[in-house]
Amino acid sequence: MIIFSSFSRFTALASGTTTVVEIPSDYGYVVLTGIASACLLTWQSIQVGQMRKKFGIHYPTMYSQETSGNGQLFNCYQRAHQNTLESYPIFLMLLFTGGLQYPIPSALGGAVWIAGKVAYSQGYYTGDPKNRMRGSFGYLGLFVLLGSSSLFGAKLLGWY
Repeated sequence: MIIFSSFSRFTALASGTTTVVEIPSDYGYVVLTGIASACLLTWQSIQVGQMRKKFGIHYPTMYSQETSGNGQLFNCYQRAHQNTLESYPIFLMLLFTGGLQYPIPSALGGAVWIAGKVAYSQGYYTGDPKNRMRGSFGYLGLFVLLGSSSLFGAKLLGWY
């Protein structure tokens, strides 16, 4: 499949130059990684919902006012989900743009980020916020995505 893009050098913009971006067949791995990330969010959401029901914390209350016991535990579940939501747009943008040039490394980086978020969540779910650091290896995957997207952008601009 070929996608036409109007990305070009600023100096060439007036001449109407275009860059052709071909989507490699391995991009399917990137798409499947994106779907897996949606499953991560669904799993986290279910975990928060179960804790809401268990501890009687009703919508629209975002966090429990209790700072210990069940309130603390619920807040850890909610925070794990919220933290993932906060970084999700960045993750998706880097996954889908970097994957256009480097689909396999991007899919693998995305899988590492997802595994990191699972470990992060499970650490948080212990009720001790320090245990969330178990998932810090997920940033390695994010750095791979940042690198692949940066290289793709530089190539579009003709920098290499």
